[in-house]
Amino acid sequence: MQWKNGDTTNGQVVAGDKGAGNGLNQLNGPTDVLIDKETDSLIICDAEKERVVRWSRRSGTTQGEVLIDDVDCWGLAMDERRYLYVSDYMKGEVRRYRLGEKNGTLVAGGNGLFVDALGTVYVADTSNNRVMRWTQGAKQGTVIAGGNGAGAGANHLGVPVGLSFDRRGNLYVADQDNDRI
Repeated sequence: MQWKNGDTTNGQVVAGDKGAGNGLNQLNGPTDVLIDKETDSLIICDAEKERVVRWSRRSGTTQGEVLIDDVDCWGLAMDERRYLYVSDYMKGEVRRYRLGEKNGTLVAGGNGLFVDALGTVYVADTSNNRVMRWTQGAKQGTVIAGGNGAGAGANHLGVPVGLSFDRRGNLYVADQDNDRI
């Protein structure tokens, strides 16, 4: 759904809305979306169909195209060089793809993700209740939040599933089992 800036009442369907299914005009359990400004399109995690699809934002578009299949997509990010980062929930990994290519390069483990301008990948490592940072080319990540087992304390997370940073570099985590950000 799209809501125009300033209009909090009337959302507009811009992709899917044909019921859950396999067709290119359908979505089934979308979990994330990003805007590819260069192509003026939406890139969508279509989790239940295990695919990543692209839908043009141009008027009259009635179906998407499959960019990546056989992926239990949970989260998406795109860096400055237009590499697409896709988290696979079932495999517990993040892969980096060049647009148009079907095979990605393994860059990290985890699910919810964020990529900064330097190519550093931040991952919500859901199963291990922590947030990890992977600098470009790193073979191992660094724990930056949680990592002390599941819990509700200030130094614990309980199933972190999403994350974002504000412009001051503050980290925000969607902490699912604790019902908090």
